[in-house]
Amino acid sequence: MALITSLPRVLLGAVLATVQVRAHGIASALVVFPSASPTGTFYQGYNPSYQYANPPPTVVGWPTPKDLQNGFVSPSSYADPDIICHLSATPAGAEAPVDAGDTIEIRWTPWPASHKGPVIDYLANCNGPCESADKTRLKFFKISQVGLVDAASDVWGATQLTNNNNSWLVRIPTDIAPGNYVLRHEIIALHAAGQLNGAQNYPFCFSLAIASPGTSNPDGVLGTQLYKNTDPGIKFDLFTKHTSYDIPGPALYTGALSVVQSKAAAPKATAVGIKSYVASGPAPTLVKVPRPK
Repeated sequence: MALITSLPRVLLGAVLATVQVRAHGIASALVVFPSASPTGTFYQGYNPSYQYANPPPTVVGWPTPKDLQNGFVSPSSYADPDIICHLSATPAGAEAPVDAGDTIEIRWTPWPASHKGPVIDYLANCNGPCESADKTRLKFFKISQVGLVDAASDVWGATQLTNNNNSWLVRIPTDIAPGNYVLRHEIIALHAAGQLNGAQNYPFCFSLAIASPGTSNPDGVLGTQLYKNTDPGIKFDLFTKHTSYDIPGPALYTGALSVVQSKAAAPKATAVGIKSYVASGPAPTLVKVPRPK
């Protein structure tokens, strides 16, 4: 590492990106915590290895079979549909039932501590079954965003995710209309973002069936119009002194609910076979896990 840190700053981000290219993670599962319940329900997301199963499991995470290298989407592809839910993503075959006001814990495989940047969450109403949704027509509104948390200690949203056992918490707004929604969850890694098109977007999508007494239908933005490669939060030199950061994307939805990213956000739970989460056949056996403290 001494050799790496002695390099000129202009090259440091590119070197880190090369050295750690295989260390990137994926958003692999959800745990839904009802507002009044001490326990949550675990739902399996998608893993690219599932494409080799016959038949592949039906899960709530959007399939990304081409993401075999745990890769990212470059800012040069912001107008491409891959930015919506990752590489060649297709709709999930199942939806996780959620109530408005519930907290969702999004579980990641290990995320590298050097990959600092914002963590952002969006919802988009499918206006029908998400299984048949056209992702290019989904309009996303932002329900959560955490960027630079503490400049002095260089803590970012992604730092909190790493420290919280590679998991993230987000709450579903209480005022939105009921329906089928796509949750778009994303880390933007900034370690190479000092150069144009150097930022790395890691978007992952999950399908939700939201029950709600609300009536609000927030305006949204097409996934291919969320960012520009010249946005100040996209082209950003992580290795220069900074005291602020402009989180990219549209403004936070006015009905968004805050949540504390607890260090106990990922209590251990015994995993159950993927077949427990199929959309058809016998009633699924769902894992109950403790609520984050």
